[in-house]
Amino acid sequence: MALHSLRFRLVDSPTSLGAKRRARRAAWLSDTFPNLAEMSVLDLGGRVESWAGVPVRPARVHVVNLEPLPSELPAWAEADHADACELPKSILSRRYDLVFSNSVLEHVGGHDRRRRMAEAIRELAPAYWVQTPYRYFPVEPHWVAPGMQFLPVPARVVVARKWPLAYTPGKSYEAAIRQVLTTELIGRAEMRQLFPDATIRNERLLGLTKSLIAHRSS
Repeated sequence: MALHSLRFRLVDSPTSLGAKRRARRAAWLSDTFPNLAEMSVLDLGGRVESWAGVPVRPARVHVVNLEPLPSELPAWAEADHADACELPKSILSRRYDLVFSNSVLEHVGGHDRRRRMAEAIRELAPAYWVQTPYRYFPVEPHWVAPGMQFLPVPARVVVARKWPLAYTPGKSYEAAIRQVLTTELIGRAEMRQLFPDATIRNERLLGLTKSLIAHRSS
């Protein structure tokens, strides 16, 4: 219970280190794209509520996610249930000012699917912003477990089920292995290969790169 409380303070609470870093990332986004308030944004894998409290909200936000859709949407938002790696023609035929994706690329399932997602991102807008946790940061961020990303799958499943700082410790083997197999952190070389026309920005913690941000301005 004490360690679960520690996770809440580190990652999940509104005043946590994770929340402060998300706020800083939102400030970076608005600084990188000064016209953000006038933009139409496609958010791949995000949530509408994440945009409700940001300092600068785009004029239009189109959220695409595999989660159930919200029952109600604000006037500035729309949402679709779709796979970011296999977007339907109704989305691929559109154009946006900016494509945004935060902590999604590592969950789509292998390099080939990451490549397809990256190709769509680069085609759908003249500008994009893609953030993903860095593979070589010493702590795996989803489970807050040191070095977990370097372990073989069976050991990662044990960590996912037993590690007290995991988001939901004690889950079933089937749920744990599904989560492990769909979480694959990537490094700088692959990020550059996926987004060759991007600037790669390092998000640091204690001097170490914690996540990578690939961004292209229009």
